[in-house]
Amino acid sequence: MSKKKQNIILNNVEIIDIAAEGKAVARTDGKVVFVPYAIPGSIVDVQIVRRQRNFMEGKIINVVKQSDKFVNAFCEHFGVCGGCKWQNLPYSEQLFYKQKQVADQLQRIAKINFSQIENIIASPKTVEYRNKLEFTFSNKRWITQNEVIENAHIENRNALGFHIPNLFDKVLNINHCHLQPEPSNAIRAAIYEFANKNSYSFFDIREKNGFLRNLIIRNTKCGEVMVIVVFGHDDEKKRNALLDYLSVKFPQVVSLQYVTNNKLNDSISDLNVVCYRGSGFLVEEMNGLKFKIAAKSFYQTNPEQVLNLYQKVFEFANINSSQTVYDLYTGTGTIALFLARHAKKVIGIEYIAEAIEDARHNAEINNVSNVDFYVGDMKDILTEDFINENGKADVVILDPPRAGIHPRVGEVILNANPEKIVYVSCNPATQARDLLAFAGQYEIEKVQPVDMFPHTHHVENIVLLGSRKSCRQ
Repeated sequence: MSKKKQNIILNNVEIIDIAAEGKAVARTDGKVVFVPYAIPGSIVDVQIVRRQRNFMEGKIINVVKQSDKFVNAFCEHFGVCGGCKWQNLPYSEQLFYKQKQVADQLQRIAKINFSQIENIIASPKTVEYRNKLEFTFSNKRWITQNEVIENAHIENRNALGFHIPNLFDKVLNINHCHLQPEPSNAIRAAIYEFANKNSYSFFDIREKNGFLRNLIIRNTKCGEVMVIVVFGHDDEKKRNALLDYLSVKFPQVVSLQYVTNNKLNDSISDLNVVCYRGSGFLVEEMNGLKFKIAAKSFYQTNPEQVLNLYQKVFEFANINSSQTVYDLYTGTGTIALFLARHAKKVIGIEYIAEAIEDARHNAEINNVSNVDFYVGDMKDILTEDFINENGKADVVILDPPRAGIHPRVGEVILNANPEKIVYVSCNPATQARDLLAFAGQYEIEKVQPVDMFPHTHHVENIVLLGSRKSCRQ
């Protein structure tokens, strides 16, 4: 091992595991070393880029011995754009480590020795599975290492693609992304070519100026496409020229919309979306239900796998026509409507007003009348008075953001003492923390990991909690 003050190199480091955030793990001199893009079983030379008291982070500078598990990445942008970091790990191994992540978090944080975790549900598709992608325009594209080595002459610094990890102002220009089916790549490439040909200014992320800012592409399983172009300022002539060009070139775009965003951040949640051509929304179908998807609507991004997820939620909930269900963090009401056909009543709560508007519209177009939706902060709406007014919950569905639930929400649920809680989470760590708060009154009956995002470390997890009081009765 060679060590310089500013350049520590660890030689012949064996990768032994993968940690919760998807980084490979090695140990040297009693200290943990996290190494992105490495594969368990490989031996590598690592340059340390960050040192902390209990761990180090490094990057691979040489592969001494490649793991038997290694497979070639299928994307030309692998290792640079920051997405799909597990492409060089076979899908069966990805599923193994995702399941291990769930088990480790439940045991380490929630102190639950729960060994009977159901086998993770694999995604039906491992490429082109997403129905939504967001791209960023930048006038200072990321120069790749190969370009630096080759001393390439860079004439065009414009980019339309993804942010480089941990570098907010650097964007990698994407040639082909395997996450979304066509015409996603064709649309992005056509916009990039048109903008360069017509000297449209790409956004300067540091200076916060420029005409083209963001691009959002959404699609449905049946092939309908929505395109939202986000402009940094208004220029009617240039804007209409680009949108007219897209209308002619891509007739399958049934919803063409735009936003003008001159704020400091990229969020469009508080901005007006203008429908330029076609409908203002897409319609997705799932299990006989139709769902309206507007520009700002939330809908699970892996539409084929989400059906498996919801069917498992339904199985765990095991509701009947005499029961009232509370669907907390309901979003656009997908789970609520999925369950409503089998329940007496479903109460959905969500803090995003536009999502509740979509949920109510979805209930209307599906002729579902036994669902009531409420909008507001969960910790403020879900009170004992609210439950007394709307009826006791027999089953509670939790599907919160990554941060998990507010302690006050947990207290109200505990006081209401539903027979079952079905907790859906995209973050097993915060889920495990919340489960610890329920442990005295509930016991874990079933755990079901679900892979919604192949080639990433992210994993969805469903936990069924049964009331200890109900079990004793």
